[in-house]
Amino acid sequence: MDPQLSHHLAGSVATVVIRHPAKRNAMTAAMWRALPPLLDTLAADPDVRALVLTGEGGTFCAGADISTLQGSPEEAQGLAVTAEEALAAFPKPTVAAVRGHCVGGGAQLAAACDLRLAEEGALFGVTPARLGIVYPASATRRLVSLVGPATAKYLLFTAELIDAGRALRTGLVDEVLPEGELEKRIAELTGVLVSRSQLTQAAAKEFAAGRTDRDAHWAARARESGETAEGVAAFLERRQPRFTWTTSTTG
Repeated sequence: MDPQLSHHLAGSVATVVIRHPAKRNAMTAAMWRALPPLLDTLAADPDVRALVLTGEGGTFCAGADISTLQGSPEEAQGLAVTAEEALAAFPKPTVAAVRGHCVGGGAQLAAACDLRLAEEGALFGVTPARLGIVYPASATRRLVSLVGPATAKYLLFTAELIDAGRALRTGLVDEVLPEGELEKRIAELTGVLVSRSQLTQAAAKEFAAGRTDRDAHWAARARESGETAEGVAAFLERRQPRFTWTTSTTG
């Protein structure tokens, strides 16, 4: 199978799959370039209310396929940063479903997701020190925000791999599931995510990313959307709310 990104939609959840089994799903230059436009397409689709990023088979992503990255290391790193930032900016909830190796550029992509769930046996590593590469400032800040300065420095300084248990303890992942249960838990979690207000989620994503200048914008969106009225009515009527606001149709 040629290296590629594939995707499918089930219900309101889009799943993007990294496929390069010959090299533990390492990202080729073409795959890095393909991710931002794919995310733009899925962000614009009103049927998509959450996104899952995962790898084909038993591994998530072993980083960048160095053999396909032509030109300078800075150009190669730029492709990864552009893809990472596009994933971080995706306006709907994103979940990384991690099995096996999540290393280098794979860890960069997982960190750019909102939530990370891993199967027991997963391994995580941030490995630029193996190649003498300066890790991007944006990716470093994102890593520090997840695990704190001490663990971020450990990962970056040593380039060593850590297991899923340590990743959970340090905040790199949110849940660790027994083998065979990750897919079921991802389905449960995304089922919850798509049932909640996308307005709340979109605003929370911006605020968590530091966009505290957007209070007035989101207050106006809340007044226009009717989401609060629906949420309160559903609570009083003891039913599930029917939230309809979407980032795909208004901003």
